[in-house]
Amino acid sequence: MGDVTAPVLVLACGNPSRGDDGLAPALAEALEREYAAAIASGELEVLTELQLNVEHALELRGRRRVYLVDAAASGPEVSLEAVAACRDDSFTTHRISPSALLEVYRQIERSPLPDCRLLAVRGERFELGEPFSPRARASFDEALRLLRAELGGGSRPLRGG
Repeated sequence: MGDVTAPVLVLACGNPSRGDDGLAPALAEALEREYAAAIASGELEVLTELQLNVEHALELRGRRRVYLVDAAASGPEVSLEAVAACRDDSFTTHRISPSALLEVYRQIERSPLPDCRLLAVRGERFELGEPFSPRARASFDEALRLLRAELGGGSRPLRGG
């Protein structure tokens, strides 16, 4: 695609080797299959990482909307919440919070923030070598339905994200 930045980014964080922590990477794989046309046209980018790091602030450049996807050990089966920029203690750690990531972006770019949403997907098994738990399988299906609704359906190109 060259220097073109997709207006919509899905950044999935998790370790596929750690049971339900692999929920976000599995969702990213499903999106890559279903939205191949939108990815090819430059309307959507899907990235997978082990965790959010301060360097990911650079991935927000030129985006209109960003979905941060991660597994959660507690809370509802699936939640989608707006993320507001806010400096917190994770600002100086190896793993940064979504709010601190937006704050870093605001400080280095000095430009409007993209619409950023955190999709938390409930899991319960996070040990090395574990398969997905039954709860994670159900949460995965619900999260994928929610992402499809947010992104505008299956294989057609995104319009406005």
